[in-house]
Parts: sequence; C-alpha cells; structure tokens
Amino acid sequence: MASNPSRRATHAALIFNPNVARLPVYNSGMNVAVARSVSGRDDIARLGSNENPFGCSPAVMRALTTAAFEPWRYSDSACRSLRLAIGERTGAAFDNVVVGNGSEELIAAISRAFIVPGATVVTVAPSFGLHEIEPLAAGAVVSKVPMTEALDFDVPGLERALAAAPQMVLLPSPWNPVGPALDGPLLERLIRAAAPSTLFVLDEAYREFADARLPDGIEVLRQSGIPHVVLRTFSKAWGLAGLRVGYGVCSDAEIARVIAAAKPPFNVNAAAQAAALAALGDEPWMRSAVDRIRVERERVRHSLTDLGLRVAPSQGNFLFFDCGTDSPTLAAELVKDGIIVKPWNDPGYRSFVRASIGLPEENDRLIAALGRRSG
Repeated sequence: MASNPSRRATHAALIFNPNVARLPVYNSGMNVAVARSVSGRDDIARLGSNENPFGCSPAVMRALTTAAFEPWRYSDSACRSLRLAIGERTGAAFDNVVVGNGSEELIAAISRAFIVPGATVVTVAPSFGLHEIEPLAAGAVVSKVPMTEALDFDVPGLERALAAAPQMVLLPSPWNPVGPALDGPLLERLIRAAAPSTLFVLDEAYREFADARLPDGIEVLRQSGIPHVVLRTFSKAWGLAGLRVGYGVCSDAEIARVIAAAKPPFNVNAAAQAAALAALGDEPWMRSAVDRIRVERERVRHSLTDLGLRVAPSQGNFLFFDCGTDSPTLAAELVKDGIIVKPWNDPGYRSFVRASIGLPEENDRLIAALGRRSG
C-alpha cells in the first residue's frame, strides 16, 4: 500500500522536550571493533574508558555460573541483599542506600527527583559528561567552575558558586577526567559553604584508587548534617563495568526513597546484583588490582612528564594531560596504532587527553607512540 503523504510524520509536526533535544552528546569513547577496523590490529590497548585492565574477581565469574543465578527470573527490584551488604561495608542504614544500573542511572534519578525547571546546579569543568547532561535534561541551569592553571580544584570559585545556594552541587573526588581529589580540609570547606537547601552530591566512583589520606566522603558528610548523596560504583576498581551497578549512600531515608521512586523497577539486573555481592566478598582481589594500577599510574605519569607533557596529578586509574595539539586529531592517530584514548572535546580543553591505566605492555605502547610524535 502506498503511503499517504498527508499522514506521513515529519519532525516539524512533533513536539520535542526542548531540555532533551538540545543536550550535548555524551562522549562514550570508541568501540573496540571500530579500532580494530581502523588499525587492522586485534591487540587493541583499551585506554579510553577507565576499566580495570585486570578484569574482575574469579568469585564473580563463579557466581554467574551457579544454579542460584536464574536469568529467566526477575531480579529483586529492591536489591535487598546488595543494599544490606553495602550498608554493612559503609556503616549506612539499609533505608539510606539506593542501588542503580551504574551510578550514571543514579545521577539521572537524582536530577529527576530534585531538580525543577530553572534550578541551578553547580559542577566543575571539565566535567564527567553526565554531571552536566542529566541536570540539563531535567531543566536545570548548569554552572561549571573551571579547573585552575595548576590542573586542580578551584576551591574559592566553588565556594562562591555554593554561596548562591544552588539546588544541587555535583562534585567528583577523585575528579574524572582531571584526577585530583579533595582532601579532608578542602572537602570540609566546601561542605561549610553549602546552603541547607543545596543537595550535596559527592561522586566517589574512583575512590578505591586514591591514596590512603583521602577522607571517606560517606563518613565526612555523615558528620556534616547537610543533605547529601555519596555515589560509588562497581564499574572501576571492582571490574564490573559491563554489568552496570552502582550505589548511593544518602543522608536520610527520605532522600533515598525519592531517588528510588525516580528509577524504573527491576533497574539492576540479576547478574549485576549477583556479581556485585560476589565482588564485595573478595575485597583482597580488588585491593591487589588497585595496588598494581597505582604503581603503573605513577610510572606512566613520570614517563609522560619526561616527554615534556603537562600531566595533572591523579588519584584515579587514569591520567589527564595536555598533548599540546588538537586532542581529537591525536586520538585518531593513536587509533591507527591500535590505542584507544579519550580526547576531551569541551571548549577550552581540546588539547587534553584522558588515558586510562592499562596493563604494563599497553601503557608502554602509549608511551612509545606519544614519544614518536613528540620527538
């Protein structure tokens, strides 16, 4: 049957949510299949997405092959067992813990739950993309405080932004993509600057990679008495990036309840819940992997510095450096060598690259490739 032109849908006839229609595109990095096609190599150094190069605990793989895992059954929508385990690990009350399909889903749920159109949200620049995208989707005005010339937090600038009593502040510590973390005194300064009406969201996705001196954000904020959420994830140190499970520890049960109400039911699948529980039961594996990544991080940092590159101090499993040229162009050249990194596209930061810490041989390939281009 021929289509009726008069009934044919056109974009002009549709009404889009303007907050969503004008969102910037999230930079999710290059797919490994594309890198193989471009480079002609199978051995791709995947240094673009901050994954754990050592994989995950063997306990996770065992948990996904036992009879207890029934993929034909719905998952526990309330994530009861996992929330109990997280509460035991963090000292949080069960009702104060909320679990998401990655911490990214929790950022979206928090934005949906607490932002009204026209509200102001404060974060940093350069930012983790979803710290800007999800508030914008909810109708917020996002104010970004740039990093300093020393590639660190502008704490006075953040204090001034907090003095305006925004609806929410989203702070990463350690800071993705830059790398530094807020020590105890600096975190406490920002907490004191926050108004009682501001929801303080501290994203600690990379906390396990930081030095021992980094304060426990959950404990510091618990003692502060301000409304808050601390976000953590199983994607990075625990090696579960492909399963998507993260969590938030809230200052009270009502905040957790409202965030949970903003998520779909059965949002965390059964495999993710089983894997996260198994991972928590094998913390020594995680600690061993993290120790090796820290050693590599410092080795790679010294090597990049020796090449004359300006490298930000990092407490994560990645390094952020000024390559001195257009970073998307450099990243495209590196892909030809079978190396994936993430160029930064934000205005003002297009000469910066974020490179994950991979296996030693992958890191050596990056160092050698950058050395050839700087020589």
